[in-house]
Amino acid sequence: MRVLGLDPGLRNLGWGLIEVSGSRLSHVANGVCRSEGTDLAQRLLSLHQQLTDIFARLAPDTAAVEQTFVNKDGAGTLKLGQARGIAMLVPAQFGLEVGEYAPNTVKKTVVGVGHAAKEQIAHMVKVQMPGVELAGPDAADALAVAICHAHHARSAQVLKRARA
Repeated sequence: MRVLGLDPGLRNLGWGLIEVSGSRLSHVANGVCRSEGTDLAQRLLSLHQQLTDIFARLAPDTAAVEQTFVNKDGAGTLKLGQARGIAMLVPAQFGLEVGEYAPNTVKKTVVGVGHAAKEQIAHMVKVQMPGVELAGPDAADALAVAICHAHHARSAQVLKRARA
């Protein structure tokens, strides 16, 4: 199973693709979509086009997106939510289910604590995927989202089999 993790951002949208085979995870690719344009609509269109190209080229089987962290800046949170909408729309256009995970859930799954720093996330991604070259902190976060989804999807499958 190929899992594409997404870390939404209006300026930088991180992405990371992993391959899951049983309990084994391996890195396939990672990167950052950088929005272009002078207004919000152009920037969102830019992210949509870049992400659509990634999905078309890499053909993931499923996707996962980090949930938006709401802060005191309402306008900033709203803009981030619009970028997150693009991150959810593109996989849906390819017929994929989209998992959603709170930032603390991703951090607990990958690092072991819910309030890990970005450096800790990048370090643990490198530990779990030796030799990976990270395109930046947003790509590391996206790979962490993919790892989180792989672990939670596997647990859900085990539970489903146990109930059957």
